[in-house]
Amino acid sequence: MNRRAKKFLLAALAVTLLFGVSRVQNSLNRDRDRLGLTHAQALDNAPPVLAFTTVALGGFRGLISNLLWIRANELQEDDKYFEMMQLADWITKLEPHFPQVWVFQAWNMAYNISVKFKDFTDRWRWLQSGIELLRDEGLKYNPNDPLIHQQLSWFFQHKLGANLDDANMYYKQQWANQMAEVFGKMKEANLDELINPQTDDQKKRAAILHDKFKMDPRLMKEVDTRYGPFEWRLPEAHSIYWAIAGLEAAKANPGKVNKDDLMQLRRSIYQPMLLSFQRGRLEVNNIDKTFDFGPNLDIIPNVNKSYEDQMAEAPGDKDKMVSGHRNFLRQAIYSLYVYNRMGEAARWFKYLGEKYPDKPILDEDPFSYPRTVTLDRYVLSNIQVDITETSRDRVKAAIEGIQRRAYIALTLDQDDQYAGFSLLAQKIWATYDEKIPQDRKPAIGLPPMTDIKREILNQLLNTEGNMPPEARAVLRTKLNLKAEVPPTNAVPETVVAPK
Repeated sequence: MNRRAKKFLLAALAVTLLFGVSRVQNSLNRDRDRLGLTHAQALDNAPPVLAFTTVALGGFRGLISNLLWIRANELQEDDKYFEMMQLADWITKLEPHFPQVWVFQAWNMAYNISVKFKDFTDRWRWLQSGIELLRDEGLKYNPNDPLIHQQLSWFFQHKLGANLDDANMYYKQQWANQMAEVFGKMKEANLDELINPQTDDQKKRAAILHDKFKMDPRLMKEVDTRYGPFEWRLPEAHSIYWAIAGLEAAKANPGKVNKDDLMQLRRSIYQPMLLSFQRGRLEVNNIDKTFDFGPNLDIIPNVNKSYEDQMAEAPGDKDKMVSGHRNFLRQAIYSLYVYNRMGEAARWFKYLGEKYPDKPILDEDPFSYPRTVTLDRYVLSNIQVDITETSRDRVKAAIEGIQRRAYIALTLDQDDQYAGFSLLAQKIWATYDEKIPQDRKPAIGLPPMTDIKREILNQLLNTEGNMPPEARAVLRTKLNLKAEVPPTNAVPETVVAPK
């Protein structure tokens, strides 16, 4: 082969190889774009170190990041958390557009590291760091990523909202205190004054909401109008906010969205909505300044709407939501009945029967269809699930507990709840009494309901009942009883409960 022909063949081979490389490169570029690994544009407002690492290091960023991950795991095993925090910061700077990096580091702080500390203050500091990493940094460089939104929503729903962590009440208290910077002590937030602040105070609180918590009052207003009103001092409202923000962000890049991430975002709407119904009312005891949570029955229609909205928007995943929807409806009916909102309970009971006519509504009876079970039987059957039918002591304890809760509700000006619990205690008593044979009542029968109520009331109103004097005074006023007699060495007084 002469020299000229050889050059021609080499040139042809080079052209062929270049063409092949271009085809492979196009495929690689598409994969990098799909996975969010392409950094063609400069980052806005990026710190100098981040600008340097994302431009100057080029392909070595991945290698360096892997080495830092290995070192970070070693530090965590040695309980060197603060050194590990610095490495986590470097890792996220090396891979700012890789969402899993932010999610892993935030999860590690909020879940794995926080529980290593016994002091609740330390735990809260790590949990808050995890939230801030996702919210303040992760979303800054990945504003349209649904995974980061979903994980942020989950932190509020599960880590703050659930009760699996021993420090959960401390977390809730800390978060409520932070939200008080924006909303004060208002049960229903005035979002309009944060959207268009007029006074210096309103402008200050709007700035805190935007700059510190990275929240948009306009989107909050949309969320509150659609599914609220919410108690924004509680974590469930924020879980729903970030889930809806994630769904909105996903619309900007539909080709990069994982279907499973969308389903997780949908769950992060109706599951916190369920929690908002179960314990979405913040109850502050003005006597001892403690706080607790109560059900928000007014939000039940919107909880139902959240399930129906998500089933309509994702019909392919409807079967995954049906069971949760049915369970919510059953809980709602029971709660409305207990709180003496009988008309609403009856309407939702009818709705349940129309929506799921062929699904049993009693777990212990596979043939208990809505058309064959009355509302009274449904509620009482649910109560009796936790009560041994032949155990007099357990039934009596259940009645006493419900009646005690009724009186406590009365001290908090929750008159409807008092009436509902009292009615429930009476019905449990009657149900038990009806099933006992007449000749067995002397042995295993219950005392009259009036005697049980009198005993519980005596326990609460006597000073050894551990109820604060102010609460005892409220209870006496509500029940039209005489004022409390100062304690003496005499036998504690006995009062008669109203029938």
